[in-house]
Amino acid sequence: MKHLTLSGSKRSFGRKADVREVRAAGKVPCVVYGNGVENTAFAVEEKALKTLTDTPYCHIVDLDIDGTKHTALLHAVQYHPVNDRALHADFLAVSDKKPVVVEVPVIITGNSAGVRAGGKLQVSRRKLKICGLINDLPDDLTVDVTPLAIGKRITAGDLKFDKISIVNPKATIIVSCLSTRNAAAAATEGESSEAAQE
Repeated sequence: MKHLTLSGSKRSFGRKADVREVRAAGKVPCVVYGNGVENTAFAVEEKALKTLTDTPYCHIVDLDIDGTKHTALLHAVQYHPVNDRALHADFLAVSDKKPVVVEVPVIITGNSAGVRAGGKLQVSRRKLKICGLINDLPDDLTVDVTPLAIGKRITAGDLKFDKISIVNPKATIIVSCLSTRNAAAAATEGESSEAAQE
């Protein structure tokens, strides 16, 4: 998983006036905690935070807060209900020796057998939660649908990846191939042809 460096400056805890000043300066109030790190309030440039929030990918964040460094993950972001600007962000400090849970995109590859037979591919999950050490986490999960036939599906329980585990329930449907009118017509024609040959 890719690293991204984010620089911030410490700020005061608790006072609404301080928070307003931070936002007026084009920054977002943040806090980092966890993994033995004392809760630290800081602020980052709004534009810099967007490099984390405006992407489907998860990043390991190398935080630099006035020279104090932490390895972290973006844990939660609160947004303004009208203009969708980030109001506050929580970062979770992590260790390269303890597994963490993150959500990564699912990348569908291949041309499924069902689609070639006239079926329709339906993707039900665009992201999955995975667990692993931060140095083993992939940027995404590739799912090959080439053998997927009409009426079949791929679930979280069908997927296996080295050094990580999928946290979602095994029955979670990732992608399926649905029958269509064209596929049904083709199947009927095939059955009629076979009957005629007999």
